[in-house]
Amino acid sequence: MTQTFSLSATTLFGLEEILAEELKSLGAKDIRVQRRFVEFSGDQYLMYKANLWCRTAIRILKPIAYFTLHEEDDLYREIQEIRWDKYITPQSTIAIDSFVHSSIFTHSLYVSQRTKDAIVDQMRDEKGIRPGVDLKDPDLRLNLHINQNKAVLSLDSSGDSLHKRGYRIQTNTVPLNEVLAAGILYLTGWDCNSSFIDPMCGSGTFLIEAAMMALGRVPGYYRNKFGFMRWLDYDSGLFHGIQDEAIKNERETLSFPIEGSDVNRKTYQIACKNIQNAGMEDYIQIQHKAFEEQTPPPAPGVMVMNPPYGERQEVDQLREKYIRIGDVLKSKYKNYSAFVFTGNLKEAKNIGLRTTFRKELFNGAIDCRLLKYDMYAGSK
Repeated sequence: MTQTFSLSATTLFGLEEILAEELKSLGAKDIRVQRRFVEFSGDQYLMYKANLWCRTAIRILKPIAYFTLHEEDDLYREIQEIRWDKYITPQSTIAIDSFVHSSIFTHSLYVSQRTKDAIVDQMRDEKGIRPGVDLKDPDLRLNLHINQNKAVLSLDSSGDSLHKRGYRIQTNTVPLNEVLAAGILYLTGWDCNSSFIDPMCGSGTFLIEAAMMALGRVPGYYRNKFGFMRWLDYDSGLFHGIQDEAIKNERETLSFPIEGSDVNRKTYQIACKNIQNAGMEDYIQIQHKAFEEQTPPPAPGVMVMNPPYGERQEVDQLREKYIRIGDVLKSKYKNYSAFVFTGNLKEAKNIGLRTTFRKELFNGAIDCRLLKYDMYAGSK
């Protein structure tokens, strides 16, 4: 029988329930939704598949040790209790990401260093050679989470964050995280079978994520490496079988438009390059136009935009932009579900339309809202 074990998938605030549904659809069991992560159980097949298929996961972690700490030295002792030759060789490189909220420890870097010391000291004492440290591209990345005196040590099966899809070769100054973009698309309820438009598309993230969802293309399609590929128990045949299955299930054509535009020429050119790099030129149409000049594709459909929050615009300019958003939605987007994702709640009031849905999310450290406006053709 295939061995089942505990797993944990991290995500962004507000996307936990969506991630839980993704994991459930892949066959995860014992799902427990927490703040910014989801616990579940599965086997090696599910762990590989979650890395490849989950659009709203940041990392897929495999816990290997749970322990209680009473003083600093307990950490070193507990780490040394683990048989590290199950996971690395003396020639391996490691990295430890520590997240600490504790009165025992105050610095995550110190925690990472002590954990590293315990691992390499064990290997040196038993094998005569110390494993190395590689913070950028290690053979084994570990995740240590300490909350007060409770600690969980996990293997990071993802390696690089899963938001790094691999299709984006250029960004504008404030790119939208791909996991956040995918989560927002899920929140819109878009059926992946009707018109979609982002008339302030920036570097094209919403458009590419929408096309991937519509085609059934897995978010890990463009990545050529995951953390688990350098584990001692990596099963390449199993993973390549999962990849082949994913590619086989893709749609080849779309019968509806996915369109975007941006008023800034440099940003528009960046979006074009990213769309081309993703191989999505046949599925996404993009124009160098202002929002108010763009004609949306036939309704019904979904419109999503992430307008400026105000970091680089004068207050009067920003207010005028949000007023225009409301005017254009009323005049051009009848029978659309319109969504505005913004970190400027004060200026969002100038859209002047009644919201039918509001969701709190964060863009980095910025407190944002996803606002929905149902644009009816006549009176409601």
